Amino acid sequence: MKNKILILLCIISFFKCNSHKNSTDKNSDYVNAIKNFYPLLDRNEKIKYGKEWENVMNLYGNLREQIVRKPENEEAKIQLAELFINEARITGEHPYYYPMALKIFSEVSESQNRDLKFRALSGKASVELSLHDFKKALQTAEAAVNINPYNAFIYGALVDANVELGNYNKAVEYSDKMMSIRPDLRSYSRVSYLREIHGLNKEAIEAMKLAIQSGIPGSEDRSWSMIHLAELYRMQGKIKESKYILEQLLQERESYPFAMAALAELAIVELNYTKADSILHQAISIIPEVGFNISLAKIYKAKKDTAALKGIIPEILKMMKEDSEKGHYMDLELAKFHLEITENFQLALESALIEYQKRPDNIDVNRILASIYFRQNNLEKTRWHLEKASRTGSKNPELIQLQKNLISLS
Repeated sequence: MKNKILILLCIISFFKCNSHKNSTDKNSDYVNAIKNFYPLLDRNEKIKYGKEWENVMNLYGNLREQIVRKPENEEAKIQLAELFINEARITGEHPYYYPMALKIFSEVSESQNRDLKFRALSGKASVELSLHDFKKALQTAEAAVNINPYNAFIYGALVDANVELGNYNKAVEYSDKMMSIRPDLRSYSRVSYLREIHGLNKEAIEAMKLAIQSGIPGSEDRSWSMIHLAELYRMQGKIKESKYILEQLLQERESYPFAMAALAELAIVELNYTKADSILHQAISIIPEVGFNISLAKIYKAKKDTAALKGIIPEILKMMKEDSEKGHYMDLELAKFHLEITENFQLALESALIEYQKRPDNIDVNRILASIYFRQNNLEKTRWHLEKASRTGSKNPELIQLQKNLISLS
């Protein structure tokens, strides 16, 4: 009897230990899954914007919990990828967030649920546009619109992809479709851009004002629209109006680095390099945006500060390389950098031609090529690309100046 009791106790002990072990293993798996989950980067204090960052962290924590407990939760995955896109735009951490968002959207785009598949494809197209993979973005957006032809957002992606590929008539067609479905900030901003492309600058400003009126004060979308409105004014030489918009924006969204950088560009136009330098350093201390560093290089070049220029060029090239290694195509930006800053026209040409092979009908690509060939005294190719760059009637100041330069040599 005593032996039977001992055996029974051993059996009970075994199951208790085994049960405890299983529980510990599960807990350990959960902890590891939480630790290894896509990390959320901390924001700079200046761009936490009160409750905004707290809300982002809470949403992230909630989505992480849902996905760790139920990895097949596709709705939570889409929301997480959308959160990453927004963080990329706010923090400037594009090389970090975009690859993760693209991976998540690509995974969910295979969903059997049509609605989730559509949303994943729409999000994927948005990331591909941000990475300048325009042909792929167009294919992805077309796949999405075949699922749901009544969604305004996806027509926005189709507008953007066709603009970047130089299919301007098609872009206008999709813009009209987008407006007919939902005339909001996103729709008006695209109408504005298309008007600008076609040289209708006054009308472009009117549309961008409508976009801003449609937005929520302080929101990222409205802030971007205000940046573009200020840029439209700047390109027309209306510095006072541009400055007013940016100062208004900084009241809505304090320490917004893109507004600060735009103010610095106005200071450069006014030849106030000391002010521009100070503002840009503030912006750079908030987010790692390569464009801010390029603006600094412009200042050093204008001031003939050779030592400072020599020091910042490797930093800029390193940032561009890091972006490229994460799937962000930077060939046009690199071409413009070598054209305007290093004045290495051969390197500029090589990068521009890579971009030209991908989108030969884009007016910006052709404008850059015309500028490079002009600096190389190849007037035949300058005229050829200038004609392509001028085909929409754009009143881009760089384009107009190039046209004048060419006429002066005739």
